[in-house]
Amino acid sequence: MDKRPIGVFDSGLGGLTCVNCMLDELPNEKLIYFGDTARTPYGSKAESTVKNFSNQISDFLVNSGVKMIVIACNTVSSICASDLQQRFPDIPVVGIIDPAARKVAHSCSSENRVGVIGTKVTINSGIYAKKIREMRDDIEVFEMASPAFVPLIEEGFAQNDIMDLTIKYYLDDFILENRIDTLVLGCTHYPLILDNIKRLYPNLRIINPSEEIVSDVSSILKNREMFTQERESENVFYASDLSENFINMINTICSGSKTKIEFKNLDIESK
Repeated sequence: MDKRPIGVFDSGLGGLTCVNCMLDELPNEKLIYFGDTARTPYGSKAESTVKNFSNQISDFLVNSGVKMIVIACNTVSSICASDLQQRFPDIPVVGIIDPAARKVAHSCSSENRVGVIGTKVTINSGIYAKKIREMRDDIEVFEMASPAFVPLIEEGFAQNDIMDLTIKYYLDDFILENRIDTLVLGCTHYPLILDNIKRLYPNLRIINPSEEIVSDVSSILKNREMFTQERESENVFYASDLSENFINMINTICSGSKTKIEFKNLDIESK
Protein backbone atom coordinates (compact mmCIF):
# COMPACT_ATOMS: atom_id res chain seq x y z
CA MET A 1 0.00 0.00 0.00
CA ASP A 2 1.25 3.48 -0.86
CA LYS A 3 -0.63 6.48 0.53
CA ARG A 4 1.29 9.06 -1.50
CA PRO A 5 -0.72 11.04 -4.07
CA ILE A 6 -0.63 10.69 -7.85
CA GLY A 7 0.62 13.79 -9.66
CA VAL A 8 -1.17 14.86 -12.85
CA PHE A 9 -0.34 17.83 -15.07
CA ASP A 10 -1.37 19.53 -18.28
CA SER A 11 -0.78 22.80 -20.10
CA GLY A 12 -4.15 24.01 -18.82
CA LEU A 13 -7.54 22.61 -17.93
CA GLY A 14 -7.66 19.87 -20.59
CA GLY A 15 -5.96 17.36 -18.30
CA LEU A 16 -9.01 17.52 -16.07
CA THR A 17 -10.64 15.12 -18.53
CA CYS A 18 -8.10 12.53 -17.36
CA VAL A 19 -8.78 13.44 -13.75
CA ASN A 20 -12.49 12.82 -14.31
CA CYS A 21 -11.76 9.28 -15.52
CA MET A 22 -9.29 8.62 -12.71
CA LEU A 23 -11.80 9.74 -10.06
CA ASP A 24 -14.29 7.22 -11.44
CA GLU A 25 -11.86 4.29 -11.70
CA LEU A 26 -9.52 5.03 -8.77
CA PRO A 27 -11.71 6.68 -6.11
CA ASN A 28 -9.33 5.88 -3.24
CA GLU A 29 -6.33 7.62 -4.79
CA LYS A 30 -5.46 11.18 -3.86
CA LEU A 31 -4.58 13.38 -6.84
CA ILE A 32 -2.45 16.50 -7.10
CA TYR A 33 -3.19 18.31 -10.34
CA PHE A 34 -1.29 21.18 -11.90
CA GLY A 35 -2.71 23.13 -14.84
CA ASP A 36 -0.34 25.64 -16.41
CA THR A 37 -3.18 27.98 -17.31
CA ALA A 38 -0.97 31.08 -17.38
CA ARG A 39 1.19 29.67 -20.17
CA THR A 40 -1.31 27.67 -22.18
CA PRO A 41 -1.39 26.59 -24.97
CA TYR A 42 1.77 24.49 -25.26
CA GLY A 43 0.97 23.17 -28.72
CA SER A 44 2.31 26.19 -30.59
CA LYS A 45 5.44 26.73 -28.46
CA ALA A 46 9.03 25.66 -29.18
CA GLU A 47 9.99 22.18 -27.98
CA SER A 48 12.67 23.61 -25.70
CA THR A 49 10.07 25.82 -24.02
CA VAL A 50 7.66 22.93 -23.49
CA LYS A 51 10.46 20.80 -22.02
CA ASN A 52 11.44 23.62 -19.65
CA PHE A 53 7.86 24.10 -18.45
CA SER A 54 7.38 20.33 -18.03
CA ASN A 55 10.55 19.99 -15.97
CA GLN A 56 9.44 22.83 -13.69
CA ILE A 57 6.02 21.33 -13.05
CA SER A 58 7.35 17.78 -12.63
CA ASP A 59 9.91 19.01 -10.10
CA PHE A 60 7.08 20.67 -8.18
CA LEU A 61 5.01 17.46 -8.18
CA VAL A 62 7.95 15.33 -7.06
CA ASN A 63 8.74 17.80 -4.29
CA SER A 64 5.08 17.47 -3.26
CA GLY A 65 5.69 13.77 -2.62
CA VAL A 66 3.85 12.09 -5.50
CA LYS A 67 4.29 8.38 -6.18
CA MET A 68 3.59 8.67 -9.91
CA ILE A 69 3.46 11.37 -12.59
CA VAL A 70 0.67 11.24 -15.17
CA ILE A 71 1.29 13.45 -18.21
CA ALA A 72 -2.27 14.47 -19.08
CA CYS A 73 -1.06 16.35 -22.14
CA ASN A 74 -0.44 14.96 -25.61
CA THR A 75 1.99 17.75 -26.49
CA VAL A 76 4.18 17.01 -23.47
CA SER A 77 3.86 13.25 -23.95
CA SER A 78 4.97 13.51 -27.57
CA ILE A 79 8.28 15.24 -26.82
CA CYS A 80 9.01 14.99 -23.07
CA ALA A 81 7.87 11.58 -21.78
CA SER A 82 11.19 9.77 -22.20
CA ASP A 83 13.14 12.74 -20.78
CA LEU A 84 10.93 12.86 -17.69
CA GLN A 85 11.27 9.10 -17.20
CA GLN A 86 15.05 9.55 -17.17
CA ARG A 87 14.80 12.60 -14.91
CA PHE A 88 12.82 10.63 -12.30
CA PRO A 89 13.96 6.99 -12.57
CA ASP A 90 12.40 6.03 -9.23
CA ILE A 91 8.92 7.33 -10.05
CA PRO A 92 6.66 5.90 -12.78
CA VAL A 93 5.95 8.47 -15.49
CA VAL A 94 2.88 7.70 -17.61
CA GLY A 95 2.29 9.42 -20.95
CA ILE A 96 -1.08 9.54 -22.67
CA ILE A 97 -0.11 8.54 -26.22
CA ASP A 98 0.89 4.88 -25.77
CA PRO A 99 -2.44 3.79 -24.23
CA ALA A 100 -4.42 5.45 -27.03
CA ALA A 101 -2.18 3.95 -29.72
CA ARG A 102 -2.72 0.49 -28.22
CA LYS A 103 -6.48 1.06 -28.25
CA VAL A 104 -6.33 1.81 -31.98
CA ALA A 105 -4.09 -1.18 -32.70
CA HIS A 106 -6.26 -3.60 -30.72
CA SER A 107 -9.67 -2.38 -31.83
CA CYS A 108 -9.18 -1.41 -35.48
CA SER A 109 -8.71 -3.53 -38.57
CA SER A 110 -6.95 -2.93 -41.87
CA GLU A 111 -10.29 -1.71 -43.23
CA ASN A 112 -10.42 1.21 -40.81
CA ARG A 113 -9.09 4.65 -41.67
CA VAL A 114 -7.91 6.43 -38.55
CA GLY A 115 -7.66 10.19 -38.13
CA VAL A 116 -5.71 11.90 -35.37
CA ILE A 117 -6.23 15.54 -34.44
CA GLY A 118 -4.04 17.44 -32.00
CA THR A 119 -1.82 20.45 -31.46
CA LYS A 120 0.88 21.46 -33.92
CA VAL A 121 3.65 20.00 -31.76
CA THR A 122 1.89 16.65 -31.36
CA ILE A 123 1.01 16.32 -35.03
CA ASN A 124 4.41 17.50 -36.27
CA SER A 125 6.06 14.85 -34.09
CA GLY A 126 4.18 12.11 -35.96
CA ILE A 127 4.13 10.19 -32.69
CA TYR A 128 0.64 8.71 -33.02
CA ALA A 129 1.22 7.30 -36.50
CA LYS A 130 4.60 5.95 -35.38
CA LYS A 131 3.23 4.26 -32.25
CA ILE A 132 0.23 2.76 -34.05
CA ARG A 133 2.33 1.42 -36.92
CA GLU A 134 4.80 -0.16 -34.50
CA MET A 135 1.91 -2.39 -33.41
CA ARG A 136 -0.14 -2.55 -36.62
CA ASP A 137 1.45 -1.58 -39.91
CA ASP A 138 -1.74 -2.36 -41.85
CA ILE A 139 -3.79 0.52 -40.41
CA GLU A 140 -4.01 3.78 -42.37
CA VAL A 141 -3.37 6.79 -40.13
CA PHE A 142 -3.97 10.42 -41.09
CA GLU A 143 -2.98 13.33 -38.84
CA MET A 144 -4.07 16.96 -38.75
CA ALA A 145 -3.25 19.87 -36.47
CA SER A 146 -6.25 21.76 -35.10
CA PRO A 147 -4.64 24.50 -32.97
CA ALA A 148 -7.68 26.75 -32.52
CA PHE A 149 -9.54 24.28 -30.31
CA VAL A 150 -7.41 24.72 -27.18
CA PRO A 151 -7.63 28.52 -26.79
CA LEU A 152 -11.37 28.43 -27.51
CA ILE A 153 -11.88 25.74 -24.86
CA GLU A 154 -9.68 27.56 -22.35
CA GLU A 155 -11.78 30.71 -22.89
CA GLY A 156 -15.03 28.84 -22.25
CA PHE A 157 -16.33 28.51 -25.83
CA ALA A 158 -16.76 24.71 -25.83
CA GLN A 159 -20.56 24.83 -26.01
CA ASN A 160 -20.93 27.59 -28.55
CA ASP A 161 -21.77 28.07 -32.24
CA ILE A 162 -18.24 29.39 -32.72
CA MET A 163 -16.88 26.01 -31.65
CA ASP A 164 -19.19 24.12 -34.01
CA LEU A 165 -18.04 26.27 -36.92
CA THR A 166 -14.40 25.69 -35.95
CA ILE A 167 -14.91 21.93 -35.74
CA LYS A 168 -16.48 21.88 -39.18
CA TYR A 169 -13.69 24.07 -40.53
CA TYR A 170 -11.10 21.52 -39.47
CA LEU A 171 -12.94 18.23 -39.81
CA ASP A 172 -15.31 18.44 -42.80
CA ASP A 173 -12.66 18.11 -45.49
CA PHE A 174 -10.29 16.04 -43.34
CA ILE A 175 -12.92 13.35 -42.78
CA LEU A 176 -14.31 13.44 -46.32
CA GLU A 177 -11.03 13.47 -48.26
CA ASN A 178 -9.41 10.73 -46.16
CA ARG A 179 -12.60 8.74 -45.59
CA ILE A 180 -11.98 8.76 -41.84
CA ASP A 181 -14.16 6.38 -39.81
CA THR A 182 -12.23 6.47 -36.52
CA LEU A 183 -11.01 9.68 -34.87
CA VAL A 184 -8.43 9.91 -32.07
CA LEU A 185 -8.73 12.99 -29.87
CA GLY A 186 -5.01 13.69 -29.65
CA CYS A 187 -5.30 16.46 -27.07
CA THR A 188 -6.79 16.19 -23.58
CA HIS A 189 -8.77 19.39 -24.17
CA TYR A 190 -10.70 17.78 -27.01
CA PRO A 191 -12.97 15.50 -24.90
CA LEU A 192 -14.54 18.76 -23.74
CA ILE A 193 -15.96 19.11 -27.27
CA LEU A 194 -16.71 15.39 -27.66
CA ASP A 195 -20.47 15.97 -27.64
CA ASN A 196 -20.10 18.60 -30.38
CA ILE A 197 -18.13 16.20 -32.57
CA LYS A 198 -20.58 13.34 -32.00
CA ARG A 199 -23.50 15.58 -32.90
CA LEU A 200 -21.86 16.86 -36.07
CA TYR A 201 -20.48 13.45 -37.16
CA PRO A 202 -22.77 10.79 -35.66
CA ASN A 203 -21.25 7.92 -37.65
CA LEU A 204 -17.70 8.64 -36.53
CA ARG A 205 -16.09 6.31 -34.00
CA ILE A 206 -14.12 8.32 -31.45
CA ILE A 207 -11.20 7.17 -29.30
CA ASN A 208 -10.65 9.25 -26.17
CA PRO A 209 -7.09 8.91 -24.77
CA SER A 210 -8.22 10.49 -21.49
CA GLU A 211 -10.15 7.27 -20.83
CA GLU A 212 -7.42 4.92 -22.06
CA ILE A 213 -4.64 6.26 -19.82
CA VAL A 214 -6.42 5.05 -16.66
CA SER A 215 -5.74 1.40 -17.52
CA ASP A 216 -1.99 2.08 -17.61
CA VAL A 217 -2.14 3.93 -14.29
CA SER A 218 -4.09 1.06 -12.72
CA SER A 219 -1.68 -1.57 -14.05
CA ILE A 220 1.34 0.21 -12.60
CA LEU A 221 -0.35 0.65 -9.23
CA LYS A 222 -1.24 -3.05 -9.17
CA ASN A 223 2.11 -4.38 -10.36
CA ARG A 224 4.05 -2.23 -7.89
CA GLU A 225 1.57 -2.72 -5.04
CA MET A 226 1.05 1.03 -4.85
CA PHE A 227 -2.73 1.19 -4.44
CA THR A 228 -4.11 3.29 -1.60
CA GLN A 229 -6.67 1.43 0.53
CA GLU A 230 -8.51 4.57 1.57
CA ARG A 231 -7.91 8.20 0.75
CA GLU A 232 -7.20 10.21 3.88
CA SER A 233 -7.07 13.74 2.43
CA GLU A 234 -8.64 15.79 -0.34
CA ASN A 235 -7.43 16.17 -3.90
CA VAL A 236 -5.54 19.39 -4.59
CA PHE A 237 -5.71 21.41 -7.80
CA TYR A 238 -3.04 23.96 -8.62
CA ALA A 239 -2.92 26.47 -11.47
CA SER A 240 -0.37 29.03 -12.58
CA ASP A 241 -3.33 31.37 -13.21
CA LEU A 242 -6.34 30.58 -11.06
CA SER A 243 -8.97 31.80 -13.49
CA GLU A 244 -12.71 31.61 -13.02
CA ASN A 245 -12.94 29.29 -16.01
CA PHE A 246 -10.46 26.87 -14.44
CA ILE A 247 -12.48 26.76 -11.22
CA ASN A 248 -15.77 26.35 -13.08
CA MET A 249 -14.33 23.55 -15.21
CA ILE A 250 -13.17 21.62 -12.15
CA ASN A 251 -16.63 21.98 -10.62
CA THR A 252 -18.21 20.78 -13.88
CA ILE A 253 -15.91 17.82 -14.49
CA CYS A 254 -15.80 16.70 -10.86
CA SER A 255 -19.50 17.22 -10.16
CA GLY A 256 -20.99 14.33 -8.22
CA SER A 257 -17.61 13.25 -6.92
CA LYS A 258 -17.12 12.76 -3.19
CA THR A 259 -13.77 14.44 -3.58
CA LYS A 260 -13.20 17.68 -1.71
CA ILE A 261 -11.34 20.12 -3.93
CA GLU A 262 -8.97 22.76 -2.62
CA PHE A 263 -7.98 25.53 -5.02
CA LYS A 264 -4.48 26.94 -4.75
CA ASN A 265 -2.57 29.30 -6.97
CA LEU A 266 1.06 28.40 -7.66
CA ASP A 267 3.27 30.88 -9.51
CA ILE A 268 5.95 29.12 -11.53
CA GLU A 269 8.22 31.59 -13.26
CA SER A 270 9.47 30.91 -16.73
CA LYS A 271 13.23 30.45 -17.01
